[in-house]
Amino acid sequence: MLDGKPLQMISGEMHCARVPREYWRDRMKMAKAMGLNTIGTYVFWNAHEPVKGQYDFTGNNDITAFVKTAQEEGLWVVLRPSPYACAEWEFGGYPWWLLKDSTLKVRSTDPKFLAAYTNYINQLAKQLVPLQVTHGGNILMIQIENEYGSYSDDKKYLDINRQVFRKAGFDGVLFTCDGADQMPKGYLPGYLPAVNGLEDPVKVKELINKYHNGKGPYYIAEWYPGWFDNWGKKHAKVPADQVAQTLDKILAAGISINMYMFHGGTTRGFMNGANMNVNDPYSPQVSSYDYDSPLDEAGNATEKFYKFREIIAKHLPTGQKLPDVPAKKPTINIANIKFDASADIFNNLPKPSVSAKPLCFEDLDQAYGFVLYRTQIKSGGTLKLDGLRDYAIVYLNGKQIATLDRRLKQDSVMLNQVLSNTTLDILVENNGRINYGPFLADNRHGLTKSVTLNNTEVLNWKMYRLPFNDLSGFMFKPGLNTVVHPGLYKGIFTLTNVADTYFDMHAFGKGFVFLNGHNLGKYWQIGPQQTLYVPAGWLKKGKNEVVVFDELKTSHQSLSAINHPILDQNTTN
Repeated sequence: MLDGKPLQMISGEMHCARVPREYWRDRMKMAKAMGLNTIGTYVFWNAHEPVKGQYDFTGNNDITAFVKTAQEEGLWVVLRPSPYACAEWEFGGYPWWLLKDSTLKVRSTDPKFLAAYTNYINQLAKQLVPLQVTHGGNILMIQIENEYGSYSDDKKYLDINRQVFRKAGFDGVLFTCDGADQMPKGYLPGYLPAVNGLEDPVKVKELINKYHNGKGPYYIAEWYPGWFDNWGKKHAKVPADQVAQTLDKILAAGISINMYMFHGGTTRGFMNGANMNVNDPYSPQVSSYDYDSPLDEAGNATEKFYKFREIIAKHLPTGQKLPDVPAKKPTINIANIKFDASADIFNNLPKPSVSAKPLCFEDLDQAYGFVLYRTQIKSGGTLKLDGLRDYAIVYLNGKQIATLDRRLKQDSVMLNQVLSNTTLDILVENNGRINYGPFLADNRHGLTKSVTLNNTEVLNWKMYRLPFNDLSGFMFKPGLNTVVHPGLYKGIFTLTNVADTYFDMHAFGKGFVFLNGHNLGKYWQIGPQQTLYVPAGWLKKGKNEVVVFDELKTSHQSLSAINHPILDQNTTN
């Protein structure tokens, strides 16, 4: 009920951090055109507090502007600041710096965790409390934990969450959400228990009645019309007809729903997460968050969009009509962008940190990216990287010997024909901290335990931090022949008109791409994602600069952009 009248929320999830700010309004107009009346959104703690005590609510992190834009477009908001999000997002939304204290336990009653969490929620409250429906705004509900039943069952911890939100000024409807089997552990008595992933209207009502005073309201907080992709695995695809029929049944039963996702967008930079469970190996997610959703990565209507629009139109109040669907966005091809300068990473190393034993990223005060670990060895044998997280390239005297991949449970390599005073380099990449499951609290990265050679610990390390926050510290040289290690390749191209496009990364190995200072995300030859989405708003009429980092292949000459995404091609390379 809203103001004494029945309200059926027909909501779709989208996240301000995954959609360029200049397109928030466009995507919300598309939501209205499909028939949505609400936007569901996670709020990512690590986006808003990237450094402890330093808060960022500007630019693409301006959650206040995001919520207000929704209100201007006639949309309610369901806010999910949990602050654990999952969401295929780095560390499930927790900031990396929580891991600097190896004794701190996230998602628990650890006082150190609760203090950091409370500080963040208090800052978030300054942004969002005035936008609650109880204050004349458009935020209808606030989620206080996220699928907690999949992790633990501490009701005291859940109630502390409630208190933190209430004391911060969130005085609207509070709710939790869990899978059907996990709800007994994850709900907080007295507060609305929403269900994730359950599609049978009868079972939804039975479940919520059981845990909420024998009556509704009934809310499916996450209904999945699509799914996400992992590197090296097949592209997820969910048939449009099948999910449209399910949507029809749910709406006909009067149940409120949030489709996860309505518009996924892109997980740019180094913010992808990873899954890992007891029986499943580490599995990082791709940068595209297209999610096979009704609105594709570039904000265009898909087959699902039109089928859902037809279904929703059937269930509208009498006399209500949906707005027209905005036109599809134009695209362009950009052929043969020539690289004219390059930078070999090994020739651009910063001042190292020195330690007898290798230090993990967090002990080096580094959030994301890469660290080059360097030492001297005198003989060969079995090199073992105990606790490798997550991907390593091994070099002897600058020559690549092997790659080791946590996904494949690889942590050892045989070193042959090693001479005395050989330089051993290990370039380690954080492929994304775990965002879901029992290993969430064990998320330190880099070389996290020990390095041994023939069972003897290797000591005396120099460690070079390569976070790639930006590229300002790298010295580019004209030409391309100087790169024999992982390197950066720079190209300049000129445009007379701008439109969405997609960089084609088929010819490259593994790395990321910067365009006009924006990190577009990661690519990896194994797929299934083979292109990187380039929003028109980040291109310029006139000169544009693109820089590609490749850690596996060298001698790149050029890059091209095509007018469509390729998200479903795996290779065995």
